[in-house]
Amino acid sequence: MAARVAVSRWGAWPVAGRRGPLVPCRRWSSAPADTVYDVVVSGGGLVGAAMACALGYDTHFCDKKILLLEAGPKKVLEKLPETYSNRVSSISPGSATLLSRWRDKQEPRRDMGPHEVALSLSFVGFGAWDHICNMRHRAFRRMQVWDACSEALIMFDKDNLDDMGYIVENDVIMHALTKQLEAVSDRVTVLYRSSAVGYTWPYPFSMADSSPWVQITLGDGSTLQTKLLIGADGHKSGVRQAAGIQNISWNYDQCAVVATLHLSEATENNVAWQRFLPSGPIALLPLSDTLSSLVWSTSHKHAAELVSMDEEQFVDAVNSAFWSDANHTDFVDSVGTMLQHAIALLKPTKVSARQLPPSVARVDAKSRVLFPLGLGHAAEDAAHRVHPLAGQGVNMGFGDISSLVHHLSTAAFNGKDLGSMSHLTGYETDRQRHNTALLAATDLLKRLYSTSATPVVLLRTWGLQATNAVSPLKEQIMAFASK
Repeated sequence: MAARVAVSRWGAWPVAGRRGPLVPCRRWSSAPADTVYDVVVSGGGLVGAAMACALGYDTHFCDKKILLLEAGPKKVLEKLPETYSNRVSSISPGSATLLSRWRDKQEPRRDMGPHEVALSLSFVGFGAWDHICNMRHRAFRRMQVWDACSEALIMFDKDNLDDMGYIVENDVIMHALTKQLEAVSDRVTVLYRSSAVGYTWPYPFSMADSSPWVQITLGDGSTLQTKLLIGADGHKSGVRQAAGIQNISWNYDQCAVVATLHLSEATENNVAWQRFLPSGPIALLPLSDTLSSLVWSTSHKHAAELVSMDEEQFVDAVNSAFWSDANHTDFVDSVGTMLQHAIALLKPTKVSARQLPPSVARVDAKSRVLFPLGLGHAAEDAAHRVHPLAGQGVNMGFGDISSLVHHLSTAAFNGKDLGSMSHLTGYETDRQRHNTALLAATDLLKRLYSTSATPVVLLRTWGLQATNAVSPLKEQIMAFASK
């Protein structure tokens, strides 16, 4: 038996298990007395740490050895700072469930059928959400998306005003994950300031003097072996590159400007706002009654200008981006009104009233920064890199965790090889269906709203108005985004 990458060029995460490699690579024939782990997770960011947590709390991994490699130092949040971080994530209800309180799963019986076993093994979370709730997060119950070139909008909400999602600082999530990792230190070993610099794949066939596992060389020269290697090491993933996993990616020639904003007055602030400008989408995400987080995607030149502006100019630019009708035309507005009347006649329905976004008073000092945007698909950015307009980046990674842990837990219960393709391909298929659809939809929206050409504006105006009028369709979109 030997090791192989268990994810094809369309795979969800770079995962290496046992069998032959997909690409030619170095071999090794001796079997030194390295420590052998059942699973090694390379990359200790939000998704990598959550993956290690999920395995550490899984009932059927209680006798497994798990290692998390993190290149940076251990991040300790001794006291929650008064100022909010400008790096936040939108957490879907599905991701919150993954992070929520851990409960004992129903222990499968030997007389259960495959479907019953799968249900009993469904992963139910690992308790990090309690820490997040004890620190700070902000729920949003509505999301309003509208076009800067017309009056078209779509409002997402639920009849009972349940939470649609949560805005959480990345540092808070990381602290919660670190606390949970500490609680399972007997199962999960975390090596900080350690990163893999080389991988050696086993032979594709058994040999008496060879090891069947992947060998990993660390930066300090030490080596270890693993039965399953999971790459969660960023969009420039060393695991993906070493394994020869093909990926499709491109840059959007845009940057995202992020900042922490103070609102003009205190509000309930439970709405997530997003407006599509010709230069790129701008979003305002709630943090507290008086604070919101800005994510403004725009050209490199404009982004640099926004970061270098003085505070008053920047605040004016943000308010104008949300309130100005400078991109409207009388023709588009007239046609849009006619379309709206036609839709109302064809399908009378209760439509949520348009709300006005809050105005911004000032920006937190030193909170304005920019970073480049792109799209890629191959755990965390090791497999996906997505435009922030969908707010799904980290949720895609957390969704990968839920699926992968489910398949690995089933394999562990049945005594199967964790690196076997028989269950890893099931995981791949599961996440491929979700992630490729989401990536394609996000890319299409980005391109569709990147022009002010009248025919395209009319097309998307009709599409947005029609979608807003069809409640079942909106519910399907919300259900898909909530996973």
